Amino acid sequence: MREPWWISLIKAGVIVNLIMLAFAYTTWLERKLLGRMQNRFGPNRAGPYGLLQPFADLIKLVRKESFFPVAARHPLYIAAPIISMFTALAAFAVIPFGAGWQIWHYHVNGEIANVSIALILIFALGSIGVYGAIIGGWASQSKFSLLGSMRTCAQLVSYEVSLALSVLGVVLMGQSLNLVDIVNKQGATIWFFIPQLAGLLVFFFAMIAETSRPPFDLPEADTELVAGYHTEYGGMRWGLFQTAEYINLITLSALAVTLFFAGRTRRSGPSGSCSRSSSSCRCSSGSERPCHGSATTS
Repeated sequence: MREPWWISLIKAGVIVNLIMLAFAYTTWLERKLLGRMQNRFGPNRAGPYGLLQPFADLIKLVRKESFFPVAARHPLYIAAPIISMFTALAAFAVIPFGAGWQIWHYHVNGEIANVSIALILIFALGSIGVYGAIIGGWASQSKFSLLGSMRTCAQLVSYEVSLALSVLGVVLMGQSLNLVDIVNKQGATIWFFIPQLAGLLVFFFAMIAETSRPPFDLPEADTELVAGYHTEYGGMRWGLFQTAEYINLITLSALAVTLFFAGRTRRSGPSGSCSRSSSSCRCSSGSERPCHGSATTS
């Protein structure tokens, strides 16, 4: 069902803010876990249990000096982190997060954009996001940044192949590239992680590599003196690259749940009854699924 454009705009604003909040506390959680692994406390100064640390980091990055190399290609140097950030946020637009709601006189869909080729769109935006790292390294006019961008491109492009091939079984079983259709298919049949366990494992490891998390953190070169493709970046421009990396992690995690664990679908138990309508069955749990046969219960 179509919804007014302004509802989609409001949803987009809410989702973007929720993703940014999730990104902020993902960094806090990661720093806490790494601190425990290294026998230290991690962030614990800004607010109770360090919960205000992400906001302190934001203020610090915004107030830092916005420098750039004299020889840098200024338009491309500035555009590179924006490209990475935009593609990371745009990919979440097609992730279904609900079955839809009726609010007053308006129907609100459970996704920002219901696209027939949503899965291809996510992979396409991920491929475009690689250009942010490539352009940023080249536009910095630094040999260290250029070498870092080439290393980033080699890793991300390589694992994109594994990431795409790992979901082919899901597409065949779901008979669609639309994420909403794939979720509904799992609600009517079986969660795809059971028959596609090998695909899930390949997707999981390729996802770690695509988001440059350890041990696939070669693009950022944490163990070296330089930081890879964003060596010449500082302040909030560097922050945009880091934000895009964590948002990609959140998006791919949501995609894994959607493709293999039925996403927003909540399966009813064996005793859950379903009433039959003209084209679908509505179960006692509130979900709808295609009806099979003439029985009125499942």
